[in-house]
Amino acid sequence: MNRYGTDGKRGRRGATALLALTLAGGLLLTGCGGDDDASSGAKDTTSDSRGGSAPMPAPDRPRGEGEQRHDGGTSSGEDEKNGDSREIAPDPDYLSTFALDVDTASYGYARRTLSEGRLPDPSTVRPEEFVNSFRQDYDRPDGDGFSVTVDGARTDDEDWSLVRVGLATRPAGRQSERPPAALTFVIDISGSMGEPGRLDLAQEALGTMTDRLRDDDSVAIVTFSDEAETVLPMTRLDDHRDRVHDAIDGLEPTDSTNLGAGMETGYETAVEGRREGATNRVVLVSDALANTGDTDADTILERIATERREHGITLFGVGVGSDYGDALMERLADQGDGHTTYVSTSEDAREVFSEQLPRNIELTARDAKAQVAFDPETVAEFRLVGYDNRQVADEDFRDDRVDGGEVGPGHTVTALYAVRTRPGADGHLATATVRWLDPDSRTPHEESGDVESDALDESVWESGRGLRVTATAAYFADALRSSGGDGGSLPGAPGLSELAERADGLADRTEDGDVRELAEAIEEANRLA
Repeated sequence: MNRYGTDGKRGRRGATALLALTLAGGLLLTGCGGDDDASSGAKDTTSDSRGGSAPMPAPDRPRGEGEQRHDGGTSSGEDEKNGDSREIAPDPDYLSTFALDVDTASYGYARRTLSEGRLPDPSTVRPEEFVNSFRQDYDRPDGDGFSVTVDGARTDDEDWSLVRVGLATRPAGRQSERPPAALTFVIDISGSMGEPGRLDLAQEALGTMTDRLRDDDSVAIVTFSDEAETVLPMTRLDDHRDRVHDAIDGLEPTDSTNLGAGMETGYETAVEGRREGATNRVVLVSDALANTGDTDADTILERIATERREHGITLFGVGVGSDYGDALMERLADQGDGHTTYVSTSEDAREVFSEQLPRNIELTARDAKAQVAFDPETVAEFRLVGYDNRQVADEDFRDDRVDGGEVGPGHTVTALYAVRTRPGADGHLATATVRWLDPDSRTPHEESGDVESDALDESVWESGRGLRVTATAAYFADALRSSGGDGGSLPGAPGLSELAERADGLADRTEDGDVRELAEAIEEANRLA
């Protein structure tokens, strides 16, 4: 697939791809419940061989400036000028490839910003994180790996539809069934963490989590301000929960933010306390406002590269605070084989630390990537919504040395495409394939799902609950990324006023608290815009 950059010249090997990109674009897990309705046009097929069943990537070909697009036009700097970050696949490339991403921090931070009476900075809005913040009822596989569901519906824009690719892992098992955990908490105690809703929130949630972890789990605590310190080495809980509580209760904010030192000491502590047969993970809790020492994500990641690669220690980033270093935290998590979420209330923090983290510590897939092959007989043009920072070259889909996403049980991952079909399109529309490595043996596996053009017959606003929620979240993110916060660039995008009405009605029908919060956020954005 095409890899884009703001210089318009990052691409496949030997190729030039153009992108209009002006914006930077989970959580340990995304929700896994709900009563989603799948489109009748979707079906699943399976392949567990290394070759898989999806089409191989298109061969390289020279591409110059003014590259042809599916719609017969040419890609130019105008897209970049207008801030359109959606993928336009150049002819004859009908492949789209990306690393899986289950982050949700962008949506949580947007809600926090809106609740304070401000529209979020467009650069912090990542549509895929809005979409993946909502529960989906995709079919689940029996064992490790993924199920693949593909469906879609028409938009209000002629010939344009939304096609949803849904990937799901098996449900999370009971706590007693998972491997033990060795968790190293790297906690920001800089002066900015003294603001209500930051360190105090983390302490409350961590204390509750400590009581809910198993006796055979282990916890270490590293703090950082201008320097980093290991305040609790890796400690088996057993009869030592009081030691963990004392360490948590003793945290106090002070001085500046040397996040680089915190990460380095955190990973060193995780390696020293690493347990064979356990899930070893670093959990970073910070507002990510680094102002001392290394403040660049790449430099920080380079310092901990050996610990990450040789020992397979994954990173889970938890963002807090009204002022939040979103770009730094996202970069660290994406390149650190991990995920991010954002918490702003006690309820959020309890859900993340006390419910989701203990239940979903293990991994079921490493380096997971997805590739969607659109049928040129039925598809004229397609655009991937979001995943700007997760794109992978098409030819690297089956190169298992290329980094993908780490996914655990209970996850659902949704990718949404805007697709313009050819007039009178009939038959096969697309095949979606997910590839992953077994977390223990590193054996590659693949699974695929297809969708036909007749799956797009009904309106997106009359489709099943899951697709409507996905469309509403995507249109909301699109509007927030657009100038003035109203309207949007996605095909069929309603204004915020109309979108607020639709979201309100959807919340009433589903009686879903998460959808009600989405409707309230859209209404607040409409008022501010």
